[in-house]
Amino acid sequence: MAIRYNLWIDPDNTAQHRAVEADLERYFIERFADYPHIRLFGADPYDYDAPFNRLYDVLMARAAEYCERTWRYVASPEQLNRCFFRAVGRSNKFIQDER
Repeated sequence: MAIRYNLWIDPDNTAQHRAVEADLERYFIERFADYPHIRLFGADPYDYDAPFNRLYDVLMARAAEYCERTWRYVASPEQLNRCFFRAVGRSNKFIQDER
């Protein structure tokens, strides 16, 4: 299996990695605007059919494609995941249920 992720191929290119990650955060926040408010942590946080979990899977795939198309950059799963959850934390589209 060949290494594809830019972060692994060129770890010292921090300027590029930071620029891509900042753009990915913006990308996710813009995509969240397309959806109504989404509740986090329902009765079963591991319900893979819950709206948040479905949204996560779809947006991760779209963000990976966007990154390759726009930046010619292959983001690692960890980068995508981190940018997604940073965007969730900054977005007002998510409502957290009381525990």
